[in-house]
Amino acid sequence: MTTVDPLHYGWWLASRAAGVVAMLLVSASVILGLMMAGRVRGGPGIARQLRGLHEHAALIALVAIAVHGVTLLGDAWLNPGVRGIAVPFAMRYRPEFTGLGIIAAYLAAVLGLSFYARRRIGTRLWRRMHRLTIVVYALGLVHALGAGTDAGSAWLRTGLLASTVPVGVLLAIRMVGGRRRAGARSAAVVRFGRAAARRAAGPGPRRPAA
Repeated sequence: MTTVDPLHYGWWLASRAAGVVAMLLVSASVILGLMMAGRVRGGPGIARQLRGLHEHAALIALVAIAVHGVTLLGDAWLNPGVRGIAVPFAMRYRPEFTGLGIIAAYLAAVLGLSFYARRRIGTRLWRRMHRLTIVVYALGLVHALGAGTDAGSAWLRTGLLASTVPVGVLLAIRMVGGRRRAGARSAAVVRFGRAAARRAAGPGPRRPAA
């Protein structure tokens, strides 16, 4: 009976482990971001802690994503080359799913590094950009399920699909809260417009004195 030397597949194992860690961190970052956006918070100081955890999870996820891609260069069986890990849909192995993963990696890099450019680009634009974080999560999920060599394993599939529950619930809360705030702002604008119109019209005609 022959045994397989794990060191022979060291690069592949390292890439697989980094990919799982990256997906876990991206999921955590998305969940924390949705908690902040949906006003799902606790006592004083919790918002600051959530923001710090969100930023750190996103940045560490970038490192794990980079390790996930770079270590594939050492895999003799896959042999993707630099083009295979850098250009979407250029890898021969399941190009559709690997391509989506590469796109997710680039988008994650832009959003993650935007933490350092928040003051320059403005808070409003930064927040609009960060709405795409859910896209990174969705693309990463499809990539992991479609291209991951462990995608058929019950433990990985269960873990990945389980992450969709809190993400879906928090996203729904965020959307409902956003609609309520938009409705409240619209109502306030209407009230302000009516008040301004009454002031512009001036006082109505007075009843003549008897």
